[in-house]
Amino acid sequence: MKIADMHCDTISGLYQKRKAGSREGLAENGGHVDLRKLEAGDSLVQNFALYVDLGKTENPWEDVLGMADLYYEELEANRGRIAPVSCYGDIEKNRKEGKISALLTVEEGGVCEGKVERLEHLYRLGVRMMTLTWNYPNEIGYPALDIRKMAEERVHSAGKGQGEPSAGMVPFHRRADMERGLTEKGREFVAEMERLGMVIDVSHLSDAGFYDVLRMTNKPFVASHSNARAIDPWVRNMTDDMIRKLSERGGVMGINFCPDFLEEVPEGEENPGSLEAIIRHVRHMIHVGGIDCIGLGSDFDGIEGHRELPDFSYMPRLADALKKSGLREGEIEKICSGNVLRIYRELLH
Repeated sequence: MKIADMHCDTISGLYQKRKAGSREGLAENGGHVDLRKLEAGDSLVQNFALYVDLGKTENPWEDVLGMADLYYEELEANRGRIAPVSCYGDIEKNRKEGKISALLTVEEGGVCEGKVERLEHLYRLGVRMMTLTWNYPNEIGYPALDIRKMAEERVHSAGKGQGEPSAGMVPFHRRADMERGLTEKGREFVAEMERLGMVIDVSHLSDAGFYDVLRMTNKPFVASHSNARAIDPWVRNMTDDMIRKLSERGGVMGINFCPDFLEEVPEGEENPGSLEAIIRHVRHMIHVGGIDCIGLGSDFDGIEGHRELPDFSYMPRLADALKKSGLREGEIEKICSGNVLRIYRELLH
């Protein structure tokens, strides 16, 4: 079963390893995604995110450009096996030539440092999707989970001897932000992305930000690596109303393999991840938004791991699990690639 995966952090991981002196590359490495694993897992399209942690860099723009350089170096070094995508036609061309398609994305709109003109620069570099925020507020808007505030609260609670979280409080990871969404500058970014033909990605964005994007756009958008909050209450996941609205717009959400976003376990217990949990999310999303809104967004190389899907080469296990759950072949094909390809066919010209 061909796979279109909307999110992995492999290039960012390789970039950090290169800075530390490693020569690991895309052909083969110790992470979740490399060409050997992509081929074994029957990859059709792999999105490669240029992920920048704003809390760990002084020069986010320089970092994202450096990651893009590495991405193209690796594609050139492996041009017989993988090729970049700038429009939907490239996917079909690569498929006919027996190559995997690589689609470049950015995770963290803050790399633009509030400069809307940088979107066109990124577009010329081949970026065709951008996650508006990560886990920090930026010039564009507010995240679903602000890790700086979460850390501050933990320190405050520990100082009062109240543990984590403070007694009587909703845990930080369950508190949805319905007040702070896109900024005025963020609205400019979203409008320019829609004009350029760069896919808007609302994973990591606050609930208020999701509804801002919904109100001010006309085209479909995605949540590249987010699950269902009704199944697992992390605010990184989407509410039923958000799933429904995304589906009505023609958008797609990608199942994230991070165990913590798939199911809650008692505090202190290991959460290794299971295929059963993924199936629960898929079944719920079908019930709420229909089969056409579901895709895959593994978050490989951005998560610690998943016991039953330890790297991309194990993706046939997921297809088998979906089949055993009672889904038909056509439905499985939509989840594994068809729905994501529909978005790209409509938006990437």
